Amino acid sequence: MNETRKLTTILAADVAGYSRLAGLDEEGTLSQLRGLRSSLIDPTISLHRGRVVKRAGDGILVEFRSPVEAVRCALEVQKGMTERNADLPSDRRIEFRIGIHLGDVVEEADGDLMGDAVNIAARLEAIAQPGGMILSDDAYRQVLGKINDTFADLGEQTLKNIARPVRVYGQVIQGMQTAEAPKPTLALPDKPSLAVLPFQNISGDPEQDYFADGMVEDIITGLARINWLFVIARNSSFAYRGKSPDIRQVGRELGVRYVMEGSVRKGGNRLRINCQLIEAESGTHVWADRYDGALEDVFDLQDRITESVVGVIEPNVRRAEIERARRKRPESLRAYDLHLRALPYFASDMPEDAGRGVEFLEQALALEPNYAPAHAFLAWGMEMRVVRGGFNEADAQAGLHHARAALAAPTDDATSLAVASFVVLHLGHDFDLAANSIERAIALNGSCATAFYFGSHIHALSGNVKIAEDYAQRALRLSPFDPFVFEAYIALGMVRLRAGQDDDAAAYFAKGVHANPHFSTLYAMLSAALALAGRTSEAKAAAARLIELEPGFRVAPLIKMASGFAVPSLLGRWSEGLLKAGLPE
Repeated sequence: MNETRKLTTILAADVAGYSRLAGLDEEGTLSQLRGLRSSLIDPTISLHRGRVVKRAGDGILVEFRSPVEAVRCALEVQKGMTERNADLPSDRRIEFRIGIHLGDVVEEADGDLMGDAVNIAARLEAIAQPGGMILSDDAYRQVLGKINDTFADLGEQTLKNIARPVRVYGQVIQGMQTAEAPKPTLALPDKPSLAVLPFQNISGDPEQDYFADGMVEDIITGLARINWLFVIARNSSFAYRGKSPDIRQVGRELGVRYVMEGSVRKGGNRLRINCQLIEAESGTHVWADRYDGALEDVFDLQDRITESVVGVIEPNVRRAEIERARRKRPESLRAYDLHLRALPYFASDMPEDAGRGVEFLEQALALEPNYAPAHAFLAWGMEMRVVRGGFNEADAQAGLHHARAALAAPTDDATSLAVASFVVLHLGHDFDLAANSIERAIALNGSCATAFYFGSHIHALSGNVKIAEDYAQRALRLSPFDPFVFEAYIALGMVRLRAGQDDDAAAYFAKGVHANPHFSTLYAMLSAALALAGRTSEAKAAAARLIELEPGFRVAPLIKMASGFAVPSLLGRWSEGLLKAGLPE
């Protein structure tokens, strides 16, 4: 047999959701794909000196002499597809998934390539997100410092039919969903478990989506306050928004026995809510009901739904458990509405976005001065403005005022207490009050992922390693797809940075960047850890992104501010790393 071995770079790509696209319009999809091959894909491969090894339907396998050329080719193709898809509806877009690996292959006489390296590239492509790219560690090390784009360390992944785990890196793309590691199957907890998926807004008015979301969040909170239930946090449940997932898959990915879904119709002053509860493993419907009422009765409707679900899951539940699940509601429905409108603006953890949410919260407090959620999130908005917007003392005092008001208000809302605790630590430097308030939040709602996320942050800064790691892991279990998942990675990274485990710290901070690529403080942590680990070119790239997001960043003011609530051993290493990364003092 005439064959040779060689080291080469393999790029594997296919069309995400090709079967669905072909089912909708087979002829049109094939025509579009042929046009893309002739106008974009093949010319770009040729430009970067690639060789097409084989095509198989919607897939392609390409060989490159260099990982750098392979990645540059992939970037140009994905950029070209973004431009071509801009004016198409989401269900008609052709989006490629790409995997790239450097490895040893067997080249046969006809030019075909065989071996594990080919299989690994194909498996990497399979776990990439539509429009995204994943590199193996072998390929990533060769492009490091030669490609301007940022890649996040997704850790070791077990790939199908590949003997050993492979460390992989996913591209962080501005304005796009980036590649993610495959979602693991989670074991069921030792008590009844439930996820409430986002309800469909069938009001005919997309502007009412926020109301449907807020109502579901209140149902989740009511259920979560029942201490024998394990309830997945809202932020992870809502990862399924806009999708029609297999309920059995949802149960496996979130590790729950029951899944609840429904719809909301809001018309004038009337509400109609349809709900159903499904046993996830079998897909069996165990309960369904419809609730009608006036808008001012929305909280009573939520309580009725909570009671019905509890009655199905645990027929012998005592009435007292349900009574303890009720929250103190605002007197003004308008204040509640304004609070719901504000929440989406806090996801990025950056002051420009939060400023828009603050405007809604100020209106809510004008209507109801003791409304704890509005005080808590307004305090958080001020904290963002202080830490990443110039360390203004007036903003610090205003933020601390609202945080203390949230903690003092007659509330049993765990999320509000957790957010206020975080602000009290950062702006008031009061660790005891912050830690005690987190404990209070967890006691009220043992399924409040936000309390565990912020609690891990608070204890990592203070040096309580065991509690920080425990809270971070519990948060990740309660809400694995949470927009605030980066807080757990910050805590785990800070613990390792303080211990001198710089490569491990950088890996956690990189996961945080992958989860929230717009949060400037993550790049401050990542650049420091990379610099301390001696990974200079990566550190400088992360530092450059930090300055891009926060042009006024300086090391000294940040360290001075953090000195009020972080242990000196952590601050010393962070400061050293920031300066090593070349950031301005």
